[in-house]
Amino acid sequence: MKRILIADDHFVVAYAISLMLKEHFEKVTIDCVENYEDTENRLRQEKYDLMILDIEMPGSIYTAMIGELKAIQEDLLILIFTAHEDDAAIQYIRQGADGYLNKKCGQEKIVRAIDCILKDGYYYPFKVISEAIQAANPKKAVHDLSEREFQIFELLAQGEGLNDITRLLNISHSTVSTHKKRIYDKLGVKNLIELSKIYNGLK
Repeated sequence: MKRILIADDHFVVAYAISLMLKEHFEKVTIDCVENYEDTENRLRQEKYDLMILDIEMPGSIYTAMIGELKAIQEDLLILIFTAHEDDAAIQYIRQGADGYLNKKCGQEKIVRAIDCILKDGYYYPFKVISEAIQAANPKKAVHDLSEREFQIFELLAQGEGLNDITRLLNISHSTVSTHKKRIYDKLGVKNLIELSKIYNGLK
């Protein structure tokens, strides 16, 4: 059973997303909050797998929210869901957001994004990844990665999800997750965008 928290002050939006998720995902529990203070309080009271976060709800502190919310629940996945264009995404991803989705997108894309983030731990629009890589200074040492970690590093940077890597390397999902955390720690990155920057610099 996956537990999802929708943090959005627009009732119609939150209600529509809630119905959509219940229709497409069999085992899911959904709660809703309408401001940032209630969001923090709910996270202190309940454990969630994913938060769908509107960055402009009452009490918002914008990019600083990501660090504060993850300090309450370290393994919480945060999908930014906003009317802002994709060019605003990078600053949130750099703070540790696990995904970014524009509210103007259709139902199919919303469902696909949430499915991806629940399965693989992230969802970034291709445009966002491309712009981040192009703007990056890619030079960073990777010599401290083990052979296996470097394999997984390459596959992650090439867009493979955790399930795909599990199949390609014939290792368990938990092993891939452990290696991914070690890779992030060794390279000093917080997300796939930063990892992709480093990979692009090796070419």
